[in-house]
Amino acid sequence: MDRSAVAKWTGELKTGTGKITLGSGAYDGQYSFTSRFENGTGTNPEELIAAAHAGCFSMALNASLGRAGKQPTSIMTTATVHMAKVLMDLPIASAAFLARSE
Repeated sequence: MDRSAVAKWTGELKTGTGKITLGSGAYDGQYSFTSRFENGTGTNPEELIAAAHAGCFSMALNASLGRAGKQPTSIMTTATVHMAKVLMDLPIASAAFLARSE
C-alpha cells in the first residue's frame, strides 16, 4: 500500500509560497516561510507530521486497549512536534503525545 502527497514551492525561501496536496485529495493547502517558522497563515510540514502521529497513535492505542478488553468509545490525541535550532538547521527535536480515551 502506498500513500503520497505533493508539495510545490514557488519563489524564494522567505517570500515564496507553497502548496501541499494529499494524494487522497483530503487536504489541499498553502504553506510559507512564515507559517513554518513564525505564526503565519497556513500549515507547515511539521504540523502535518504531528497530525499523522496523532492519527496513528490514536488508532494504535485503540487497538491495544481493545485487545486488553477495554475498548474505548473514542480516543483524542494531541501530538506536538518541537523543532530546535541546531547550527543552521531546525530538525525535529522531539514529539510529545497527550491522549484521552472515553
